[in-house]
Amino acid sequence: SPAGDSWGIFTFLCAALCHLPALPALNCSEELGAGQSIQKTYDLTRYLEHQLRTLAGTYLNYLGPPFNEPDFNPPRLARAERVPSATVDLDLWRGLTDNARLAANYRAYSRLLCYLRALDGQAATAELRHRLGHFCSSLQGLVLSIAGVMSSLGYPLPVGPSVPPGSQGVVVVAPNDFLKKMDDFWLLKELQTWLWRSAKDFNRLKKKVPPAVVTLRLEARGF
Repeated sequence: SPAGDSWGIFTFLCAALCHLPALPALNCSEELGAGQSIQKTYDLTRYLEHQLRTLAGTYLNYLGPPFNEPDFNPPRLARAERVPSATVDLDLWRGLTDNARLAANYRAYSRLLCYLRALDGQAATAELRHRLGHFCSSLQGLVLSIAGVMSSLGYPLPVGPSVPPGSQGVVVVAPNDFLKKMDDFWLLKELQTWLWRSAKDFNRLKKKVPPAVVTLRLEARGF
């Protein structure tokens, strides 16, 4: 009968399945590759740009006039050369390899972080110290994130000190209050330019490197 034939077919299929060898299982997993690492670093750079606008306004008001005046644009003094400058010809910068730009960013933010921590220790108000401390933590995250991007792309971290030669990480104090304020002004100005350029760097880099790839791995079972 039709019912008997259906039951027979079902019984046959069950028996056949029971005697099949264990098959490897496909495990679909998303690996965190260079693309995601670059996207994370880009997002962090943009966040720091936004964070710095608020911090710089607060800190320049703390310094007082003329540093908090919108049109204040003093010449860069020789003392300010200790702070890594982002003032580089754009065509020259873009002509560098990805590895060279990443290494320059890594070195620069490592040094800038050293100077910012010195500001944190000298700030007179609790609110300003809190803002500086939070920003330093975020900037430390950016340094680590850039290191992660370099590692994911197979680039070695820069060798040698990230602090100015002879400083051993100690920021030299200015001889008077005005020069000290000028140092602080240039530090914030250069940091703003570095973040602006880094955001562009990582935006271009993420277009060159594909996002995270979904990979299929075989996991043998029953062997």
